[in-house]
Amino acid sequence: MSDDRVARLLLTQEIALFLYAEAEMLDERRHDEWLALLADDIRYWMPMRRNVKYGDTTREFTRETEDVSWFDEGKDTLTRRVRQIQTGIHWAEEPQSRITHMVSNVQLLEATPDANAPREVLIKSRFLIYRNRVETETDLLVGKREDTLRRDGDGWLIARRKIILDQNVLMTKNLTFFF
Repeated sequence: MSDDRVARLLLTQEIALFLYAEAEMLDERRHDEWLALLADDIRYWMPMRRNVKYGDTTREFTRETEDVSWFDEGKDTLTRRVRQIQTGIHWAEEPQSRITHMVSNVQLLEATPDANAPREVLIKSRFLIYRNRVETETDLLVGKREDTLRRDGDGWLIARRKIILDQNVLMTKNLTFFF
């Protein structure tokens, strides 16, 4: 196996372990640690999905910066959302949700400048989020994420996250959790 292929495989594994650790932080409500994984200039974006005629791929998702979206946030807004949850008086998180983030199918799409010494990587992954609140509220959200990660010392920061839900109609009562 070539050195480049080995470097790419090792980098993919490193990225997967980073994503698994992030999921664990969110599941354990370690929100301050999660915020520390976000670059100061993060773009956290989740477009809305539409039912469109077969082949009409240009209208399936709302457009970035032009149309409404579920999320279009930076670090400041994400931090304020975390702080509100941490007050303990957030109506949608009292009592707190029980959440499990499952991450899979981690793919390294691009490494800049290369896999041997990456400063930035573009990755894609799949997720399943299970949430249970009070006695009867259960949500299951499925989709994919496209992330840009930026090297920060020995670790990574999330510089951009695009969240694509498979659902186009959300039955969940709120979106107070993170993807």
